[in-house]
Amino acid sequence: MIGAIPSPSTNGFAVGPFEIHLYGLVYAVAIAAGIWVTVRRWEARGGSRELVYDVALWAFPAGLIGARIYFDLTSMSEVPDHWWGPFAIWEGGLGSYGGFAAGIAVAIWRIHRAGVPISKALDAGAPGLLVAHGIGRFGNYFNQELFGGPTSLPWAIEIDPANRPPGYAQYSAFHPTFLYEAIWDFSLAGALVWLDDHRDVRPPGLFALYVTGYAGFRIFEETLRVDPSHHVLGMRLNFFVACLVTLAGATWFAWTQGWWGRRRRPEPQAASP
Repeated sequence: MIGAIPSPSTNGFAVGPFEIHLYGLVYAVAIAAGIWVTVRRWEARGGSRELVYDVALWAFPAGLIGARIYFDLTSMSEVPDHWWGPFAIWEGGLGSYGGFAAGIAVAIWRIHRAGVPISKALDAGAPGLLVAHGIGRFGNYFNQELFGGPTSLPWAIEIDPANRPPGYAQYSAFHPTFLYEAIWDFSLAGALVWLDDHRDVRPPGLFALYVTGYAGFRIFEETLRVDPSHHVLGMRLNFFVACLVTLAGATWFAWTQGWWGRRRRPEPQAASP
């Protein structure tokens, strides 16, 4: 197809006796980039980079485990058919919402143990998480997974016949939804940094916007994707999860800013002359 993004020629390479999977390599780069962004933001607030490293050491493995468990539960038909299939992260298959739940819960635990204000730490980490999400999505390119329906757009992604879902064997080019999400993640990260620098957003408002914005885009993305998924009322399960998370995030943001249900602190009164 003229103008389509070609499929990757390989999803890994050998280094001596070891097989390096590009999916995993991309995730390693994503984690490093997310940590780097968060360290810079946290140190600018007077925090210690050691806390960021400690949180990452615990939260990222927890996130991977949670993401794999979510995938195994919601995409059982896609789990490789061998005894180690449920654990085969290197073959792809991570559910973002499971990763959020496990990773964020563990991160909050480590931040609390350090005696640091949780809301401020969450705001510092939100853009870094989005950068990590965005880079990590390129791992889906190498695995030829999580793409959308057929399209003739010039930025379509070519998918090898072996990786096309049932019912789509006759098509060769599809929406690169993982690319759409990566662009959105990077854009949202930049928007959060701008808001932090130019607007008075009460913590953890930035983190609440991260949750809202990420899940909100997933509502759109789930209407395009054609990879196997459980369906409810004719829609993909993750469509409804994204709707609920978006609503929860928006409600959380409104509450943190004192728009309803939470009183703003009274403005200090000027002393009488």
